[in-house]
Amino acid sequence: MDPDMAKVELYTSAHCAWCVAAKNLLKSKGLDYAEIRIDTDPARREEMLARAQRRTVPQIFVNDRHVGGYDDLVAAERSGELAKLIGSST
Repeated sequence: MDPDMAKVELYTSAHCAWCVAAKNLLKSKGLDYAEIRIDTDPARREEMLARAQRRTVPQIFVNDRHVGGYDDLVAAERSGELAKLIGSST
């Protein structure tokens, strides 16, 4: 990963339409992300719960800051907050 790129982590599960939508939005912004599947690794589910304090997927983190789920990601994109978070990695 480019050291100047934002670190984006995305907790997901299979058959999650909101997860697909979040990944598509991130791709459209040219962002690489680490996908963490909680349905195939119970320890990662516990990790997500501890970090996000939420049970639903997706849960999105940018530079270790919790953005939230898909709706929160869209809101951050529309408000310009996502651009600020991405820019904070440089």
